[in-house]
Amino acid sequence: MPPKVKITKDMVIDAAFEVTRAEGAENVNARTVAKRLGCSTQPIMYHFAKIEDMKRAAYEKLNRFHTEYLMHVNPQEDVMLGIGLNYIRFAQEEPHLFRFLFQSGFATESSILQMVDSPELEPVLCAMQAEMKLNREQTKEVFLTLAMFVHGYASLLVNNALKHDEAAMIVLLERVYRGARLALEVEK
Repeated sequence: MPPKVKITKDMVIDAAFEVTRAEGAENVNARTVAKRLGCSTQPIMYHFAKIEDMKRAAYEKLNRFHTEYLMHVNPQEDVMLGIGLNYIRFAQEEPHLFRFLFQSGFATESSILQMVDSPELEPVLCAMQAEMKLNREQTKEVFLTLAMFVHGYASLLVNNALKHDEAAMIVLLERVYRGARLALEVEK
């Protein structure tokens, strides 16, 4: 008889992530994760006594995945535009993951000001700061303005309230960026 495959905690987290990606976070439970792994629910419950803890671990994995996704900017694109476009593309390509990340209540930050100081956002802010040649506080101000626009656009897309028109969205995103930069200059 072959030895039983040991189901690790990371395997459970990966399976919960994949269930979320395919079916939505509302369908993550011991049975769906066990089915994805081809095992009983016992290994799932061994690693996660509470389903909420398993979802939290999957959420943390998703948060890292999302940051990496944002940072894959085409070298021919402006970093600011590229990150904004990737945010919107993520919502379009991964609607279940987007909803879990931003519309599930799992975020640890309770405000956009807390979010801008989160460790997950550090690579994004560093790239933006280098591109814009602004100080850290100015970079955060521009980021907040852009974030409100791209998140609103992405949320409309993911909730089927808007059809994606990348050309129009690029024009709007560039206007928002220029407006945020101009506002900084006027406020000096």
